[in-house]
Amino acid sequence: MAENGDEGMRFLVTGTAGFIGFHLARRLLSDGHEVYGVDGFTPYYDVRLKTARHSLLEKSPAFHPKVALLEDAEAMSAFADEAAPEVIVHLAGQAGVRYSLENPRAYVDANLVGSFNILEIAHKHKPRHLLLASTSSVYGGNTKMPFAEIDKADSPLTLYAASKKAMEELAHSYAHLWNIPTTAFRFFTVYGPWGRPDMALFKFVSATLAGKPIDVYGEGRMERDFTYVEDLVEAIVGLTSCIPKAGEAVSVHDSISSVAPFRVVNIGGGQPVGLLEFIKTIERCLGRDAKLNMLPMQPGDVTSTSASPDLLVKLTGQRPHTSINTGVSRFVKWYLDYHGPDGEPRNA
Repeated sequence: MAENGDEGMRFLVTGTAGFIGFHLARRLLSDGHEVYGVDGFTPYYDVRLKTARHSLLEKSPAFHPKVALLEDAEAMSAFADEAAPEVIVHLAGQAGVRYSLENPRAYVDANLVGSFNILEIAHKHKPRHLLLASTSSVYGGNTKMPFAEIDKADSPLTLYAASKKAMEELAHSYAHLWNIPTTAFRFFTVYGPWGRPDMALFKFVSATLAGKPIDVYGEGRMERDFTYVEDLVEAIVGLTSCIPKAGEAVSVHDSISSVAPFRVVNIGGGQPVGLLEFIKTIERCLGRDAKLNMLPMQPGDVTSTSASPDLLVKLTGQRPHTSINTGVSRFVKWYLDYHGPDGEPRNA
C-alpha cells in the first residue's frame, strides 16, 4: 500500500502546460512539493489554453517553469540539473491517435527521442522513482476484456500506440541497466476540466453549443473506459510511493519485471461507457440535443477499451470512481466559465 508521507519532495514534471500535467502539478503544489515543470508549448492545439494553465501554476512560488522541447537534449539536461529531482513524472509527448495518421514524425520526435532524453536524465540523476505516461492504445488488437497489464501488447494499431509501447521497452532496459525504479502507467480515455480541444468531450460540447453536428465514428457502437482527470491524478500520486523492486510481485496480477525494477499499471476504472450514452450525458448537461453525423470506424480505432483495475487497487487501495454524469457536468461548467459568449477564451 502507498504511504501518505513524502512531503516536500522535488518533482520534475514534463508537460505541465498540458491537460494532465497541469492537473498533476497543481495537486503536487497543493501537497507542498516543489515542481519543476517543463513544456514545449507546441501548436498541436490552441496555445492560449496551455498558457492559461501555466499561468495558474505560476501563482505558486514552488512552481519553476521552463519552456523547452523534449527533443532538445541540452535544454532538458540543464533544467534537470537545476531541478535535481527526487521524482520524475514524464507526461509530455505527442498525443492523439488520429493525428498520428497525419504527422507521424511528431510521434517519433517527441515520444521516442524525447522520452530517450528523459531516460538519460534519470540515468544521471538517479531519482527514487521515474514514472512515465503510456496509453491503453498499446493493447491495440487485443480482444480479451478487460485489458490486464500481464497481457501481451504486441499488436499496436497506430504509430501513437507503437511509440508509447517502444517508450515502455526503452524504459525497461534503462531500469535494468541502471537500476532505476520505473512505473509506466497506461491511461484510459482521460477527460475533465481544462481538457484538450482535440478530445471528443471538448469537440462534442463545442459543436453542440454552436448548433453544429458532431462526428460519431463507428456508427456510435464504440465504448470507452472513461477516466476522470482528478481520479487519474489521485492514482499517480498514490503510485509515486509504490517503488517497484525487480521480481517482487504484490499479486498474481502484477506486471513487475523479473529482471528490472519496472512495472506497468493501468489507470482506469474498468467500467466502459457506450459512445451514445456518453453523448446523451452531454446533452443532459447542456440542456440541448446534439446533431449526430454517423460515420464508419477510422483506421486505428478500436471498438472497446476496458481496464483491469486490480493491480492499481492492490498498490494504492483506490480505483477511478467518478461517474460520467459528474465528470461531464464539471467539464461543461469549466467550459462555460472559460469561454465567453462568442466562444473565445475569456482569459486569452
